[in-house]
Amino acid sequence: MKSVFSNKLLTFLALLGFHESLAQEVVRYELYVKDTVVAYAGKPKRAIAVNGQIPMPTLTFTEGDTAEIVVHNLLKESTSLHWHGVFLPNKEDGVPFLTQEPIEPGATYTYRFPVKQHGTHWYHSHSGMQEQIGMYGSFIMQKKSSDRAFRKGIDDLPTETVMLSEWTNLDPDNVHRMLHNANDWASIRKGAVQSYAEAIKEGHFKTKVVNEWKRMHAMDVSDVYYDRILVNGSAGTTLKSAGGKPLKAGDKVRLRISNGGASSYFWLRYAGGKITVVANDGNDVEPVEVDRLIVAVSETYDIVVTVPENGKSFELMATTEDRTGSASIFIGEGQKQNIEPLPRLRYFEGMKMMNDMMKMNGDLDDMGMEMSLNRMDMNAVMYPEMTDEAMKEQHEMHHMESENSSGHSHHAPKPAGIVTLNYAMLKSPHNTALPAGAPVRELKFILTGNMNRYVWSMDNRVLAETDKLPVRKGEILRIILYNNSMMRHPMHLHGFDFRVLNGHGDHAPLKNVIDVMPMETDTIEFLADTEGDWFFHCHILYHMMSGMNRVFAVGDYENPLLHDKRKAYRMLQHESNMPHLMIENDFASNGNDGMAMLQNARWSLNTEWRLGYHRAHGYEIETHLGRYIGKMQWFMPFIGFDWRYRKTGTDKHDQNLFGRRNGKDSRRLFSAGFVYTLPMLVDFQAEVYHDGSLRLQLRREDIPLAKRLRAGFMVNSDKEYMMDLRYIFTRNIGIRAHYDSDMGFGAGVVLTY
Repeated sequence: MKSVFSNKLLTFLALLGFHESLAQEVVRYELYVKDTVVAYAGKPKRAIAVNGQIPMPTLTFTEGDTAEIVVHNLLKESTSLHWHGVFLPNKEDGVPFLTQEPIEPGATYTYRFPVKQHGTHWYHSHSGMQEQIGMYGSFIMQKKSSDRAFRKGIDDLPTETVMLSEWTNLDPDNVHRMLHNANDWASIRKGAVQSYAEAIKEGHFKTKVVNEWKRMHAMDVSDVYYDRILVNGSAGTTLKSAGGKPLKAGDKVRLRISNGGASSYFWLRYAGGKITVVANDGNDVEPVEVDRLIVAVSETYDIVVTVPENGKSFELMATTEDRTGSASIFIGEGQKQNIEPLPRLRYFEGMKMMNDMMKMNGDLDDMGMEMSLNRMDMNAVMYPEMTDEAMKEQHEMHHMESENSSGHSHHAPKPAGIVTLNYAMLKSPHNTALPAGAPVRELKFILTGNMNRYVWSMDNRVLAETDKLPVRKGEILRIILYNNSMMRHPMHLHGFDFRVLNGHGDHAPLKNVIDVMPMETDTIEFLADTEGDWFFHCHILYHMMSGMNRVFAVGDYENPLLHDKRKAYRMLQHESNMPHLMIENDFASNGNDGMAMLQNARWSLNTEWRLGYHRAHGYEIETHLGRYIGKMQWFMPFIGFDWRYRKTGTDKHDQNLFGRRNGKDSRRLFSAGFVYTLPMLVDFQAEVYHDGSLRLQLRREDIPLAKRLRAGFMVNSDKEYMMDLRYIFTRNIGIRAHYDSDMGFGAGVVLTY
């Protein structure tokens, strides 16, 4: 009898093993990457489609499968695919020049890796700006129904995948170049210039003066203006079924939401009531009900909402953080029930807050507050929907949560009013503690940046200025992140999930992206148990491409796909420190003057020219090569050359303020000097020429008088001076009137590139 039972047991185990082997199958996708043309915002523009669609196809696997993804590059440029948040061998991670060579035009490349986890993830190009123009898609890894982590009532709900993104009609390389050249066309489009006229109108003239006295530019919460917001590739859609099942009134539906935007944060709100958050970055969390949540760039959230009563369709709206655009999903059938749009931001309130936080040296003053985990939203002063009472509640909740996290209080805060998700609310249903015996290494990074020159860094160093950080395999890295800039930074770690130390002890949530708000200090930790070179970077595409990156080199990994790792790393460094060109020329009635500037994170090559027609017939060319010094880059020493020929018909300019002849009418002189930014954003320039003459100069350009009206001035010790007014029509065209001490009065058209 015992033998019969044993045989049956063996047969059962064999069948079970055979069934499991079938479940753990190779799942293969063929992806064809090809140029296309779209008209998301009314104009035909270049985009990149994969298998003829944007977003890219949703790739679905079950934990235990083997993923095999074949990429056919039909572009005229190289490409790559990165599997965001996915655990895999380093050579499959999809970062050109770090884990593989780029996939060249016409080439076919196969990624192959085991699926060792579950959850909502996504994938995107890691080559240049391709992510911005279509190369993003959902990557779903499902649990097995037999998995101990399977949660009935959540994991068995009808489910739909939602991809949020944005679209600009501008070439993203041009967007990036404009950001580096402080072009404020995006602010004009968004109504976020914060000019002096607007400040006076809103009773914030002093606020504006203090802002510029501290050498700060206008307050903003987003870098780029987008022409269209997209949800699953369109401006809006209606969800009548999920997971192949029709939705009925009272049903619950699970939405797997990914933010595939290049630089946009999205507020999520539901007209049908509360939103229940059940997972974040592919990891389960204890369900938490909120009224709204903000999805950082590259984050994923799984949420559950209730299908409304019959005959109605309720709006789930995704709104950009700057509140300039939105897209919606209507859930259910029938009459549409809209949610109230978010009101316009109160920018001058934000500017006043920024003035109070910023020291004269450019550092942030935390004023004794220990901020972390998005619990205290500094931007809330700009939200019209937040009443004074709600603001008070937010401060009290932050204080209570801080005590709770530090162990001084055992009472969870009781939120009231508008409940907004923060990271302190996230708790893993599973034990996430790291091995007790593993060695712990602590690293601290200060997130730094310069909005005017658009240089984003860590510890005031861009990737081009750093080596890889060596990490011993098997050690725990505990990373402290402090944001000393005025922008949010969604920091993403490749290859690992990290624990967010938020006061939940062994149940700290697991994530791969952490949104670090201004003035915040957040602590994360992970076990470095997989060898390879792993990227750690801000996931705002334009910040990453401007230098806010590091590489953790875990173990002594030899990548078979990279034959010269040092050379490849130099290519990666160069990609995040590319030079950017700006050219401007004024075709005026009294002459022609303009400038060209080529610059990267530290160096600037600048040439200015003037060609006089009447009063000051002649020409002048000044060229300077300088390097910016310091975290805020307010100081730039330079060397230069001045070449001019001019006949003014008078000797009144023959001597400068120091009694020296300046040789102004005809000179070819080498020089050395510096430019320093003074309060009120005035540039002070001191320059010594090789003949011993000295010139001192004060200059300010682009003073925002009104939304489209700019002013400028220049005065120097050569008794030259200039004043101008410019009206901006488009990002490339304006009209300008100016008076120049040499050239007289003139007016004309200004072209800017």
